[in-house]
Amino acid sequence: MKTKTRSGATLVAAGILLSRLAGLVREHYFSRYFGLTAVADALGAAIRIPNFLQNLFGEGVLSASFIPVYASLLARGKREEAGRVAGAIFAILALFTSLLVALGVLATPLMIDLIATGLDPVRRELAIPLVRIFFPSAGLLVMSAWCLGILNSHRKFFLSYSAPVLWNLVMIAALLGFGGRVDMVSLATVFAWAAVLGSAVQFLVQVPFVVGLVPSLRVLFDTELESVRTVVRNFVPVFVSRGVVQLSAFVDTWLASYLPYGALAALLKAQMLYLLPVSLFGMSVSASELPEMSSATGADREVAEFLVKRLTIGLRRISLFVIPSVIAFIALGDLVAGAIYQGGRFTPLDTRYVWTILAGSGIGLLASTQGRLYSSAFYALKDTRTPLKFAIIRVTLTTVLGYLCALPLPHLLGIDHKWGAAGLTASAGVSGWIEFLLLRRALSKRIGAAYVGVAWMARLWGSAIAAAAIAWAIKLHWPVHDPRLAAAATLIPFGAIYLLLADPRQFRRLR
Repeated sequence: MKTKTRSGATLVAAGILLSRLAGLVREHYFSRYFGLTAVADALGAAIRIPNFLQNLFGEGVLSASFIPVYASLLARGKREEAGRVAGAIFAILALFTSLLVALGVLATPLMIDLIATGLDPVRRELAIPLVRIFFPSAGLLVMSAWCLGILNSHRKFFLSYSAPVLWNLVMIAALLGFGGRVDMVSLATVFAWAAVLGSAVQFLVQVPFVVGLVPSLRVLFDTELESVRTVVRNFVPVFVSRGVVQLSAFVDTWLASYLPYGALAALLKAQMLYLLPVSLFGMSVSASELPEMSSATGADREVAEFLVKRLTIGLRRISLFVIPSVIAFIALGDLVAGAIYQGGRFTPLDTRYVWTILAGSGIGLLASTQGRLYSSAFYALKDTRTPLKFAIIRVTLTTVLGYLCALPLPHLLGIDHKWGAAGLTASAGVSGWIEFLLLRRALSKRIGAAYVGVAWMARLWGSAIAAAAIAWAIKLHWPVHDPRLAAAATLIPFGAIYLLLADPRQFRRLR
């Protein structure tokens, strides 16, 4: 069991790493051709709106509602019923997604007015046609999430998490093929259509493997099966929970739309970097642990002991890699942002601006990644309502604190309003910690506490801070003007020194 879970997390991380690296290459060329301009803001808003649909019905919801039921059927040898459940969920998902895509295309102007009310007429008019193009892409990515649920349940992790590489490659090809040859507005349209084509490729490449794993798959709108009803019952609170979380993202977009030009685009670029460790170290562990936790059988006490053990190991593994990410974002974020984005229309000033927003994101990074694992434990227990309750609290706090930090606070401090974007990410981090503490307390009462170890955590934090201090010395005494060379000369020693001081071999002794 340990080997399977560890290898599963490794495969998820490897797939995510490839897809995120492809995404960073895409963002590099995106920044080169669009910079922090009005067109970049319009594209940012346009992408965010249909992504709401993708995230509502996508990976997080299906993982929480579908995988526990499907994996449990497989563990009990009920493969025929598992195939019927998979087909029924596909049919239900396809129907609702199609309806919402059509509705989204028709209601695009209204959605923009509701979500990004601060956009001026120029950016609004740029965003409307782009949103309409992006919506079908979001629908196809939702269906890709269904494939991911099937593949993960069969412990086939790599394909589902590496498939987005193809999506990114299509968009990169569009930017390289048309960038510099057409104006920015036309290039934005080409980019949007490339996203649709790439999402179709991402979905279709997974379908043959899914069909091979589920020979009993029958795509029928079947709601008579109790297992299908269980998925739907679990789906609703998770759907609402994801909707609440996505509401937080909309609040960020709405507030950022009132900030000066470039703030919305810079916020999205910082979030792209922030999501890298969240995906690599939070999602990889929680995604691989969910089917394992969901397959636990035995008496309540045995299940609880198993979950605590898996949770403890997962939390330690996440901490090992996320803590240095937090320190890197706060202390060395200019090097991180510069290596990915700087060049062309994206200037060194833009790099420093993204750094401040990224540093704010670092505040809640550890809480966000570990919180995913706690939520997976609740989902394995088929409890989808507790995470929903705490998500509502987090989003409420994020909205209130985000407004205060993004708009009134810069005015009170007498600083440029563009710095309100950093206030958005910092306030979200504080809210994330509150949600994490609530999740941990509730789960501890139910199954017992997962003890990560004070000495272990102190060693990791101390190692990361010491490594950052040495990296700062390198940065100050041996300055390199090329942003990518500067990042390599500083971040590589930072990582090596951290691993040397932290000594990951200690992880095995704690298990």
